[in-house]
Amino acid sequence: MTSDNQLETTTSEPVVPEEGGGQMTFFEHLVELRKRIINSLVAVLIGAGIGWVVAPRFVNVITVPIRVALKAHNLNPQLVYTGPTDYLSLLIKLSIYIGIVLASPVILYQVWLFVAPALYRNEKSAVTGFLFSTVFLFLAGIAFAYFLALPHILNFLVGFQGPVVPLIKIDDYFDLVLLVIVALGLVFELPVLIFFLTLFGIVTPKFLIQNTKYAVLVITVVAAIVTPTPDAVTMLLVMGVMTILYFVGVAVSWVVVRRKEKRLAAEARG
Repeated sequence: MTSDNQLETTTSEPVVPEEGGGQMTFFEHLVELRKRIINSLVAVLIGAGIGWVVAPRFVNVITVPIRVALKAHNLNPQLVYTGPTDYLSLLIKLSIYIGIVLASPVILYQVWLFVAPALYRNEKSAVTGFLFSTVFLFLAGIAFAYFLALPHILNFLVGFQGPVVPLIKIDDYFDLVLLVIVALGLVFELPVLIFFLTLFGIVTPKFLIQNTKYAVLVITVVAAIVTPTPDAVTMLLVMGVMTILYFVGVAVSWVVVRRKEKRLAAEARG
């Protein structure tokens, strides 16, 4: 009888499933990482194929800021290339970068799938918001760079006139544009970075608020790095936007912490 009662008690106890992600061995992690990398590379390859088709049109779009700046200073707005393969190399590079941008949702989704097993179920449900916010912020950074930062930078650079006139190579100009656009696109991901740091318990809203002065110092250094000129207006513009993004990240961190606290309270009551 005692054995039967114990058996009944044991079998009647509900089995509470673990809310966290599954455990994987080191080898399984490597296999999973390889799978995600291959999927991302395939997406980039497809995107680059599309990029090759539209690359010549993108050249016309990308050169608009420098042509406007040259015309504003009564200079020849024509860009040049000096090597036989320079323009072809530019189109190839541009195709690859377009491919990366087009494939970015797929790449981010692969990153999320790799990270997701270590997260709780309610954290996994945030994948849509993660993908949307990451892509949106990166595109917002590109738009900020193209429409606001680049015109200030180019006007500042072209404004230095003397006994010589500029003969601007298209590949040199493209490298400058790429530096500014990618740098500011990544800078705009600051709220997403803070989201992940909070999600894994590395930072808290209180910590971020208490260290605001140090954050502003780092923001100043980063703004000086991503602004390739000593132009104070552009640097202050970038600093202002980064400071706003930092406090947006603080708000995101607060939301993440509040949700964690509510989940823990619900588990304690249950």
